[in-house]
Amino acid sequence: MTVPRLTLLVIAKNEEKDLPRCLDSVRGLADEIVLVDDSSADGTREAARSHGARIFQNPFQGFTAQKQFGLQQARGEWVLNLDADESLSPGLRQEMEKVLRDSSPPYRGYSIPFHVHFMGRRLRFGGVGNERHLRLFLRAGSSYGRSCVHEGIAVSGPVGSLNFPIRHTPYRNFEEYLGKMNRYTTYAAQDRLRMGRRFRLWHHGTLPLQFLKRYLFQLGFLDGPAGWSWAALAAYYHWMKYLKLRDLQETGPHR
Repeated sequence: MTVPRLTLLVIAKNEEKDLPRCLDSVRGLADEIVLVDDSSADGTREAARSHGARIFQNPFQGFTAQKQFGLQQARGEWVLNLDADESLSPGLRQEMEKVLRDSSPPYRGYSIPFHVHFMGRRLRFGGVGNERHLRLFLRAGSSYGRSCVHEGIAVSGPVGSLNFPIRHTPYRNFEEYLGKMNRYTTYAAQDRLRMGRRFRLWHHGTLPLQFLKRYLFQLGFLDGPAGWSWAALAAYYHWMKYLKLRDLQETGPHR
């Protein structure tokens, strides 16, 4: 029986530090790697090339557009989408091997749990403890949506669930957080402007409200100092995207 081909799809920009761990986690599982690069200035392409990746240069027009471009380059029957700062757990590899061996899979895609690691520990509360995303799917009939930031794959059929997690380590330090936050809040503000959303004075209240939501109501305090930091930074993120929306209303969309 022929095992269905699996393509790993990764989009990247300056990810030479995180990318090798991501690619190592699928070694021997994915028989094709598609990397969509946005003019990286570090060793991202070299790291991908050392793992046998097919590399495509594509100017960034949003996460959705970038992933849709990558999907169009994929040749596998199945596609696994990972970010450069994500990797498979050993148990998830075993689950995926079973899926790929099934000649008549009951599902068109699979939702996978995420374990977010921050400040040296896994976050179990603060809104990220039960995070799941659809990341493994059959290529035929699948496509990404229109949002610039919160890209999601749409599949043509039922979706199942896997039990073991993808490990997500989004930020090695606070400097990296601030860099990513600056980019992502700009994209989020642009999304809101396209949808006709407007900044309102009460959006200043998102800063304390988001912190209280994550730290108290979603029990972020149980994650210790990491939970406090995550709640504070997430609240700042939400506030900044509305401040940038206000700027865009005054100056118009720009990159």
